Amino acid sequence: MTRHIFKELRPESYRHPLDRQALMNLEKMPGLSLLLKKINEYSIDRLVRLQVQGGDFRVNDANFPTLHQALMEAARILDVSPVPELYLHEGTGHISSYAVGVEQPSIGVNLEAMEWLSHDELLFLFGHELARIKSGYIAYQQLSNFMPMLKSVLSNTTLGLGGLAANGVEVALYNWIVMSKFTSDRAGLLACQNIDSAISTLMKLSGLPNEYLNKQTIDAFEAQARQFDTNTLSNLDRVTKIVSFMNYQSPWGVMRAAELLEWADSGEYSRLLEFSI
Repeated sequence: MTRHIFKELRPESYRHPLDRQALMNLEKMPGLSLLLKKINEYSIDRLVRLQVQGGDFRVNDANFPTLHQALMEAARILDVSPVPELYLHEGTGHISSYAVGVEQPSIGVNLEAMEWLSHDELLFLFGHELARIKSGYIAYQQLSNFMPMLKSVLSNTTLGLGGLAANGVEVALYNWIVMSKFTSDRAGLLACQNIDSAISTLMKLSGLPNEYLNKQTIDAFEAQARQFDTNTLSNLDRVTKIVSFMNYQSPWGVMRAAELLEWADSGEYSRLLEFSI
């Protein structure tokens, strides 16, 4: 399959409006700068990089060519340069991936991703992770991973006031992370350029084993996604959002499929392809 290549692709051209709004809300939070300062103070970025380098397998074209070639292709399609380092980590019983490193970004996938995903599905997964790097989202992503530790530190050193500020940032941060998945999924579709592969990847990320993927399950999943109304999120009360999005690491497969199908149906996806080569 010959895929379109994007030159000088700007994240704003495919950014989801809910992502944009959630990010604006997050960046208005008064405690955000303090938390980012603490992240830098504790050298979290270097710590995360050391953890990856010391524990995961670095991928190249010789040891895991399927993964390496898929990442290189996705990066070329989305105009991401330099290409981040790629790492393979242990199996977890489900597909997982990450993008870390503000100064020196790297991407990681686990054994299940390598074994359970087709080439097109890997392109979608890598496109999703590359979008986090391309959009400059890594600092906020890493902040979420260390939020419990930072809240404890701030509560102990600022008479609890810093902890209170962190609580407000935490809600906004987790809400934004869920919304940012919509933007990254759009990049994943731009990378694989196959809506069927994008949907099947979301189904696998949601825990459905490959042997259950058939026309009936895919059709039912798409029908469920088309019935899901993401706009209802704006009508949820604040407590409901906190409870829901605290589990921000949930795949949210149906909701993400709903937004991706709507984008593909809208014609915006096709218009972006017209400006590629």
